[in-house]
Amino acid sequence: MTRTVHPIEAESYRILRDRVDLSHLPPLTRAVTERVVHASADLDYVTDLVCDEAALAAGLAALRAGAPVVTDVWMVAAGITRPGREIVCPVAEPAAADLGRAAGITRSAAAVRIAYDRVGPGAVWVVGCAPTALVELIGLDAAPALVVGLPVGFVGAAESKAALRASGLPAVSNVGEKGGSAVAAAALNALLYLEDK
Repeated sequence: MTRTVHPIEAESYRILRDRVDLSHLPPLTRAVTERVVHASADLDYVTDLVCDEAALAAGLAALRAGAPVVTDVWMVAAGITRPGREIVCPVAEPAAADLGRAAGITRSAAAVRIAYDRVGPGAVWVVGCAPTALVELIGLDAAPALVVGLPVGFVGAAESKAALRASGLPAVSNVGEKGGSAVAAAALNALLYLEDK
C-alpha cells in the first residue's frame, strides 16, 4: 500500500530538516526520530529519544510478519494511522477494572496482563500514557518484538523508561518525563510507513 503524503506533512518535514540535520542517524532511527519530532514540534527529542537500530529492525520485521500491536490506551491506538491493522487495547474493558481492583494494581497494569494473555510473545507494545503499564510489561515474561515506551508524566514516567532501558528489552524510549500518546503513536507510525518498503 502506497501512502500519500499530504502537502502540510511534506512542508513540516522540510522545516524540520532545515532546522536539524539527522542524516547521520541510521535509517530506522532517523525515521522514528523525525516522525516523533514532526508529531510534537519538539526538537528536544533529537537528543532525548533513545533508539536502537537492531531493535527497530526487529520490530519492523515483526510488523511485516503480522505481529499484533498492543497499546496502553485508546488515545495511542487512535493515533496509529495504518488502516487495517488490528490494535489490542483492553484498558476500557470491565475486566481490566475488575482485575485491577482484585490485584491492587492500576487499570492500565491490569490491561497489560489481559492483553498479554490474548497476544502472547512477539507482539509490538506501544505505551504512551501509563508508566504503570510499562512497569507491568517489563515485569512479565512477554518476549515482545519491540516496546515503544514513551509514557508521560511527573510520577513514574522517567523511572519506568529507565527501567525499560535497563531491562534489555528491544525498545524505543526517551530519558525524560515527557512523552505521550501522540509521540508513542508517531514512533510506531514511522515503522508502519516503512512496512511496505
